[in-house]
Amino acid sequence: MVKKFINAVIYRHPGADEILVEDGKFKAIGTNLGEADEVIDLEGKFVLPPYVDSHLHLDYVYTLSDMAEIGASSGTLFEAIELWPKYKNQRMTIDSVKRLAKKGILDEVSQGTQYIRAQTDVTDPEFKGLKALLELREEMKDIVDIQVVAFPQNGMYAYRTEDGVFGRDLVEEALKMGADVVGGIPHYEPAREFGEKSVHDIVNLAVKYDKLIDSHTDETDDDQARFVELLNALAWMEGIGEKTTASHIVSFGTNNDAYVYRMLDWFKKSGINIVSNPTENAYLQGRHDTSNKFRGITRIKDLTEAGVNVSFGQDSINDAWYPMGSGNLMNVLDNGIHLAQTMSHAEVERAFDYITYNGAKTLHIHNEYGIEEGKRANFIVLDGDSAWDAIRRRVQVLASVRDGEFLFKKKATEFDVALDMDRF
Repeated sequence: MVKKFINAVIYRHPGADEILVEDGKFKAIGTNLGEADEVIDLEGKFVLPPYVDSHLHLDYVYTLSDMAEIGASSGTLFEAIELWPKYKNQRMTIDSVKRLAKKGILDEVSQGTQYIRAQTDVTDPEFKGLKALLELREEMKDIVDIQVVAFPQNGMYAYRTEDGVFGRDLVEEALKMGADVVGGIPHYEPAREFGEKSVHDIVNLAVKYDKLIDSHTDETDDDQARFVELLNALAWMEGIGEKTTASHIVSFGTNNDAYVYRMLDWFKKSGINIVSNPTENAYLQGRHDTSNKFRGITRIKDLTEAGVNVSFGQDSINDAWYPMGSGNLMNVLDNGIHLAQTMSHAEVERAFDYITYNGAKTLHIHNEYGIEEGKRANFIVLDGDSAWDAIRRRVQVLASVRDGEFLFKKKATEFDVALDMDRF
């Protein structure tokens, strides 16, 4: 079965207006591609690969109301972390995580996302969240690819059970159970020494089990938090920089320029990936600033201009860390380029990279992702005619195609009564 999608404006393919798909894979991208069994007219709409959410806490989504009942009120980062164990002990079950996470996944997929890296808390000896996400990874694989991170939300060493089991031990057990990625949170450990120790553990575990790395790193306004330096150095020494991600690195936005530019060079040498979560960190950070509040994000512009791979994530949907969030990566992108002040013509033309190609590189799936011959025919159709038009108007996703088949397709906005533009 050969399908041809015509009248398309294709991201990163100037001049091409047709896509040929056979047996669920891209056969050709270009013009005048010949006959097909089925022809689909995309009516001049903008086509790009599916959105990639590089960072989402699926085991937390839609828990805000329950967290509020057990005391969450300030909306601050560390309050949420401190109260989270109460929620896990009192209200969380495998079924509750699956029910809410499935809703979050559908929120994202219905808005163009087909790839999610799911940060999953494993500082729970029962592994309720992990078991739920491992099951959903399999159950929903026809509509979304999910990478599961073994994330120690309450710390590798700051967390310890009554039996003396540390968070670090639970991370290793989660990897044995099938988690895809080693997580960490070094800035939350009780002292710098233990933060550094946890970074060594992260890298050692990744090498031992041949896993990717994605560590929450320096998600704090404290400019003395520099765990990303150690993570990058160890990844570089092990030759696994391209398989390593430092998420957030908020404090990097407050570090002095001499340090920053030295680190930009080292990031390039290692090939490390950086994930920024613009909406959430803009909300969470700068709480101690009485005026001239810190924007709350890392140096997106400097990193990008230096050639470091940067991608964006939603991070949270309606939880104690972030009360908003809808799974709409267009909104995340819009906030990110505003906060980073990256809106020149050239920057906007490539801005979708933050939630497409760059995200695929972060997830280390770039060899199988993208609108290229031989790859899976996964793409989305936006209600715009260019990158500039789509981002400026924050347009909706009209269709999502996976392996050559529509996951969904809808019409552009139609009016029952349209404004008569000719009157004015």
